[in-house]
Amino acid sequence: MSEPFSVPVTVRGYETDTQGHLNQSVYLNYAEHARWSLLRAAGIRQTDLVARGVGPVALETTIRFRRELLAGDEVEVTCAFEWGEGKTCRIRQVIRKTDGTVAAEVEGVGGLMDLEARKLVADPRRRLEELTTRPALLGP
Repeated sequence: MSEPFSVPVTVRGYETDTQGHLNQSVYLNYAEHARWSLLRAAGIRQTDLVARGVGPVALETTIRFRRELLAGDEVEVTCAFEWGEGKTCRIRQVIRKTDGTVAAEVEGVGGLMDLEARKLVADPRRRLEELTTRPALLGP
């Protein structure tokens, strides 16, 4: 199995809380950044999605905090889509320090919404594959 897509992030001082560690809400920002970075790397731009009348939606997100992150820490944020049958997919992400320490695990369920009908599209993977130049990044 190949390594999941990942992006580097440096924890910035203004993202930390009064205890000096990364604020809990910022983990979601890092995960979102990795998801959009994966789509961009696959050749899918936000404007492409809007032009097709669809947009990604988060339906559920769980974060497991494992180790604290401090200002200046360098991390890799992974992103992997797991497709099944139906209107949703599972998204698994890990935020890992450069020494290999897992700082957080983020798991979510998402889909693609038809922006006019305001309902999930029936086959989100196929819709994304219509736009991608690198389908392998979307997962097996």
